[in-house]
Amino acid sequence: MKAFVLAAGFGTRLRPLTDHIPKPLIPVLNIPCLFYTFYLLKQAGIREIICNTHHHADAIRRFIESSCLADLDISFSVEPVILGTGGGLKKCEKLLGDSEFILVNSDIITDIDFTALIAHHHQSKRAGTLTLFETPEADTIGYIGIEEGLVKDFRNLRRSGLVSSFIYTGTAVLTPEIFRYLHNGFSGIVDTGFTGLVDNGGLSYYEHSRVWMDIGTMPNYWKANLDRESIIAGMAGPMQRSIGMQPHKISKEADISPDALISGSIIGRECRIGPGCIITDSVLLPQTEIKAGTTIRNSVADPYSVTVMEDPNK
Repeated sequence: MKAFVLAAGFGTRLRPLTDHIPKPLIPVLNIPCLFYTFYLLKQAGIREIICNTHHHADAIRRFIESSCLADLDISFSVEPVILGTGGGLKKCEKLLGDSEFILVNSDIITDIDFTALIAHHHQSKRAGTLTLFETPEADTIGYIGIEEGLVKDFRNLRRSGLVSSFIYTGTAVLTPEIFRYLHNGFSGIVDTGFTGLVDNGGLSYYEHSRVWMDIGTMPNYWKANLDRESIIAGMAGPMQRSIGMQPHKISKEADISPDALISGSIIGRECRIGPGCIITDSVLLPQTEIKAGTTIRNSVADPYSVTVMEDPNK
């Protein structure tokens, strides 16, 4: 089975970070978010991966090719003009062939069991299976309308009136049937491919109940690094054995003054933190320099900017 990873987006909601770093390479606990997906796919025995790229396409390719990911065959579908989730997938119809495949967004951190997802998909005997996640924030994120074990609507866009506490996780198993409903050129997969499957044989779903985080906004990105640290850190050993890297709080390649005070923070490689600095509940991306005597709290910083998050204690 092959996997198709959506990695072409601009990452607008993560600006100013994505002005300089491709969204799929934005690090969570010092590991590019895209590599969490690579790890899960490899754990499930999936070795052939296609990534579509547009924004910072060359940087993504160079980083992946230089990472020496053993036993993974990763290829790229470059979009000179961005095609959206539907058009990007349609462009790769021939590359994906005539077998079922996994579709994954590149801006999520999760522990979805792809093996269990695939097994559930086979049992459903449908042309597609979406992975759903239950959350009290479903109304804000975008709830999925479900009925009798099938997906029927997306945020009531089809006027079904169906409301639930489930959201789409950006992960699915699909058969080539979906290509019948996708459009060439820019298009979204929900109102083309998914809707086509709903109307022609049905679209099943698989419930995931453990870890799922969308890091596509600055607050979510900050929380993913700090709030769920222990959960992500639990992946460290298996990730090291699988892809040769693991989540960690403070890079060994960071230059930190002995009298700097650091608590509850993530410090990236080649960061420089001067004397007398206080870094609390913050994320410092690679090569960020903090000058002597500076205090940073509840922030995300890169070499060009510091973005302060809302204090969770207020």
